[in-house]
Amino acid sequence: MRLSQVEENLTVSTPNTCAQNPGLSAPRPDYCNEQVFQRNRIPARSFFIPERFVLLNGSWSFHYARTPVQAPKVDNGGIEAAQWGKIEVPGHWQLQGHGIPQYTNVIYPFPVVPPFVPTDNPTGTYRRSFAVPENWETSLQLRLRFDGVDSAFHVFVNGNEIGYSQGSRNPAEFDISSAVTRSKPNEIIVRVYQWSDGSYIEDQDQWWLSGIFRDVHLLGFPSSNRIDDFFVKTAFDSDYKNATLTLNLKLKLEKACKIELCLTDQNAEICYENTAPATGKNFDVDFPIETPTAWTAETPYLYTLRIILRDKHEREDIQIIRQRIGFRQVEIKNGNITVNGKYILFRGVNRHDHHPLLGRAVPLSFIKTDLVLMKQHNINAVRCSHYPSHPQLYDLCDELGLWVLDEADLECHGFYEAVARPLDIPEDMDYKKRKALTFPQAAKFTSDNPLWREAYLDRMRQLVERDKNHACVVIWSLGNEAFYGSNHKAMYEWGKSYDPSRPIHYEGDTKALSADMFSYMYPTLTELEKYAQAEGESFTKPVILCEYGHAMGNGPGALEEYQEAFRSHRRLQGGFIWEWANHGLWKTDRDTGKAYYAYGGDFGDVPNDGGFVMDGLCFSNHKPTPGLIELKKAYAPLHVDIDGTQLVITNRLDFLDLAHLNATWKISQLSYGTMLIAKFSPKFEEELLESGNLTLPSIGPQEKGHVTLPTLRPTSQRMRRDPGECWLTISLCLNRDVTWAQAGHEVAWYQHRLDEPSENVLRTELSLNLPRIIDTDLFCIVQGDDFSITIDKVYGSLSKWTLNGNPILTRPFHLTAWRAPTDNDAAYDAEQWAHWGLDVLETQVRSVSIEQIDSSDKYVQITVESYISPPILAWGFETTTTYRIDNRSYIDITVHLKPTGPAPKTLPRIGLEAHLDKRMEDVAWFGRGPGESYSDKKLSQKIGIYSKSVKDMHTSYEIPQENGNRADTRWVRLTDRQGAGITATMFDPENDEQRATTFNFSAQHYDATDLQKATHPCDLVAREDVVVRFDAEHAGVGTAACGPGILDKYAVKCTEMTFGLRLKPYP
Repeated sequence: MRLSQVEENLTVSTPNTCAQNPGLSAPRPDYCNEQVFQRNRIPARSFFIPERFVLLNGSWSFHYARTPVQAPKVDNGGIEAAQWGKIEVPGHWQLQGHGIPQYTNVIYPFPVVPPFVPTDNPTGTYRRSFAVPENWETSLQLRLRFDGVDSAFHVFVNGNEIGYSQGSRNPAEFDISSAVTRSKPNEIIVRVYQWSDGSYIEDQDQWWLSGIFRDVHLLGFPSSNRIDDFFVKTAFDSDYKNATLTLNLKLKLEKACKIELCLTDQNAEICYENTAPATGKNFDVDFPIETPTAWTAETPYLYTLRIILRDKHEREDIQIIRQRIGFRQVEIKNGNITVNGKYILFRGVNRHDHHPLLGRAVPLSFIKTDLVLMKQHNINAVRCSHYPSHPQLYDLCDELGLWVLDEADLECHGFYEAVARPLDIPEDMDYKKRKALTFPQAAKFTSDNPLWREAYLDRMRQLVERDKNHACVVIWSLGNEAFYGSNHKAMYEWGKSYDPSRPIHYEGDTKALSADMFSYMYPTLTELEKYAQAEGESFTKPVILCEYGHAMGNGPGALEEYQEAFRSHRRLQGGFIWEWANHGLWKTDRDTGKAYYAYGGDFGDVPNDGGFVMDGLCFSNHKPTPGLIELKKAYAPLHVDIDGTQLVITNRLDFLDLAHLNATWKISQLSYGTMLIAKFSPKFEEELLESGNLTLPSIGPQEKGHVTLPTLRPTSQRMRRDPGECWLTISLCLNRDVTWAQAGHEVAWYQHRLDEPSENVLRTELSLNLPRIIDTDLFCIVQGDDFSITIDKVYGSLSKWTLNGNPILTRPFHLTAWRAPTDNDAAYDAEQWAHWGLDVLETQVRSVSIEQIDSSDKYVQITVESYISPPILAWGFETTTTYRIDNRSYIDITVHLKPTGPAPKTLPRIGLEAHLDKRMEDVAWFGRGPGESYSDKKLSQKIGIYSKSVKDMHTSYEIPQENGNRADTRWVRLTDRQGAGITATMFDPENDEQRATTFNFSAQHYDATDLQKATHPCDLVAREDVVVRFDAEHAGVGTAACGPGILDKYAVKCTEMTFGLRLKPYP
């Protein structure tokens, strides 16, 4: 469709956002009224639980109705009779047998007519009794607090309607004092609606799950005199040495009282203490603190502030509040976000609330495990996407040390689809043009609609008020993918007036009119460079990437390139990988018994966005994927280089020196395995020559230091076994326990090859005797005393190989270029590659010739001329394959490819594939390991010699796809349990002596078709034999599922090439 046609459609397709109540005269219910988002809710406050509380979590009675009108009625006499079951709180009813989970990324799962919701609006009625503890004073104000209910609810106590609230990830607190009977049990009834007008602005990329999913408390507050809220702020002097602590209290006082303040450090030493009279509604005080220990994400030092409200005669403590605080100051200076006067770089991730069994009802212990894992992988920042997280997450971030970008519970991305679909906007249209055409119209629904202003402001107030006392929160965010409108401007203005101490973020504000930074999602490296250089060094606002490095499936690739861009430009202050963990929900199929982590559509949910919810650095059980291992390397807070005889160590931390680290080194000799030794083992082939400790100099933050390069003593030099490679490995580990790891935890590592790279020549010995040949019309069989090799003359392939009577092959070697599409491939490349028929290549054999070379080196040479191409199309590879076989059963396969006709520009990979006998279950290799590696996702894998079983070579992605490749391989060996098998290396055929080259390989029990057909790991049926690939080149993985594709330098070009593979018996 032409752009002019789209614009023409736009003029007639603008949604009618003014007809808010078409055809109805009756009052709208609260859950269909954008101007009613609460009734009788106590104003938002900072999170603290008073000394008197009862946790009301546990088993509640539950009734599920298809619509609100079918839910049990509640009046002063109680609730009408109904059939009640049981449900666990916190929890979601869809995960406890009522309704089904539904996943969408962008689209709304209901008709787009805000503020109205479907008639089919599942309604859960919760019911339980409670008693006020006998030892509570009768004068207490009693409150009912809900920390999270999705999506809206009315609450009743003893049949009396108490109030209403919406804003799923925001708390709601109600005064229930007048409705409670203190001498006998009381009944709470909560009617929860799956859909409300709030659902339109809660369209975050996650499962739609309903119910009471966070804690419920009964709270007892002093009635006559109390502290309703408090706000703690810290600010340093111009030298960032001494500080001022500012405390603002909101009070309810019916008589004069006193406020006692006490600040203690981590050793319980008093830093400040004072008592002052309190009257009126507010109490404000500033007090100086000399040289406090500053809080940062690297130095998370916390003080404890105790606030005591006493009667004026000091006879009783009316109320006590304890809050841990950190002294830190966030500013934008010289165009950069600074903390305590210093530039910071965000090495962050986006984190949703998710548990594979419980959905968003995430236990605090599970959250802590997440955050500890982040710290252990060099992550220093968390974006709470796209809503305030569990209220105690922030306590943990204060304690562990993580910068937090805290985000309002606001997203309405689905309006884009409501506008774009009628316009028939092609998906390949430039994204900026699509935005220009659709975003202003989409904003008119809610973001730029004055009727929604107060609902937007409420979500900003809820965010800031709840989390304002946490040092870890350094940025507020107005929400996510909600376009841009006047309501964002109102949110920004309120936020800056109430809390000017923190900058505000909003990616949807592309001009940063209502934001203190420019924020982008998934730019290419070229675009990122433009953003960095747009205003030279005179910029006033920094750039961050609120989302990048989309971690879906086998990815992300090119992480190091983004880090290099951040380090190269002062304006770029890092970003947040999308995202922390897959959102799979564990499901067992009733019919088949198969169990798996489910994604969109697996519950029969329609519409859905499929597997796009599986896009994390962790699997759904929150164990690391290879992507998280790669990110740890990219995010390493220090770097080592070689300068002559010196190690140059760069400290990339912003506040800490390296005194908390120990450095150790080792020098290893790694054998090429070509020496005439009866039997190798991985231990023998990787020989430790020397090791020791490095004494690190004092290296301050963002500074460099030099250490003399470790070298081998003469005695160790004599120990070196050639041919091979000599590698120095340096490991930097914690030298003491910290809150997130024990001493010995490796923070970073570095490798450097010490010897001069030399040619690994494979042809070092001569074959003195010719093997025997049996030549027929169909086969050429080459035999020796203990082997037989068959070349299929019909298909031109190495089809059989036996050693000592044992078969090696179950399927022939053949050229392949396909790989099972990764999630990133599926976005574009896989379709293109399939379009060019790379998944269905066929072979036409043109000629086969056989020669016996009877010279000083004796061998049989079989040359196959063939044409390898797909059906339908008129392109292919003119191919010459040469098999060179000697009497030792050494097989050299040389392949020369020349594309002809209108060929594709790139390939997924190119190499030789075969199936080996099931006995070949043990794998050893010299290359990167122990995990998988690809050209743009390999820096986390050390050079070494490794061994695994074939089963363990497979990476079980929750959506099966290409996996398990090993890059930069020197040799690989596949053997049976007795150690007999084959060794493979690759070489440059253009060199007469066969100079070895590095290559890619994989070995597993699945081929590309197996992986491509499976939708979950449980669908895979392991083959008995072993599928091996030896690839001359293999493409990177990129991040094209949502972001840039494979960088050009990591692509496999479809061009003329030659490569060689040597196979030989082992031992």
